[in-house]
Amino acid sequence: MKPVRSLARVMLSGIFVVSGARNLQNPERLVTAAKPVTDRVAPLIQNLHPRIPTDTETLVRANAATQLVGGLMLATGKFTRPAALVLAGTLVPTTFAGHPFWSTDDPMARNNNQVHFLKNLGLFGGLLLAAADTEGKPGLRWRAGHRIDHSRRSVQRAVRTARREAKIAVRSAASARRIPG
Repeated sequence: MKPVRSLARVMLSGIFVVSGARNLQNPERLVTAAKPVTDRVAPLIQNLHPRIPTDTETLVRANAATQLVGGLMLATGKFTRPAALVLAGTLVPTTFAGHPFWSTDDPMARNNNQVHFLKNLGLFGGLLLAAADTEGKPGLRWRAGHRIDHSRRSVQRAVRTARREAKIAVRSAASARRIPG
């Protein structure tokens, strides 16, 4: 199953690597489309830290760099689950800024944006699956539950052993009292 997972991750990450590199080199072409989204996000970013840049071009470059690095991490199998979550997070503003089919009057442009919006929704689903994939290994929840059950059984064994040894000690003490001497 490992080759299938590896191939699927490479295929899923391809669009992020290519578009991330392209948008990092030439962010100006996306600035007008991204401006409405970045204008809404800028006050939230300023609340986080006032020194973080909020101009549209810088945010487009940051998103592109994040997609490029996250795509490479997903493709190479390094930190795949966090990389998939980060890529899913970058896909949200990209989709809303790049494909607002609900605000387009032209039927052809609306249809094109709707198709790309749904494509990105499918990518988002694939990234969520990649983020949840434990590669056949038990997840954190299962391991924690298993460890708790193991500890509970160990404590129960220790209690049974202590009771058994206490009964033996009581019998030994009782038989020692019966011996004259």
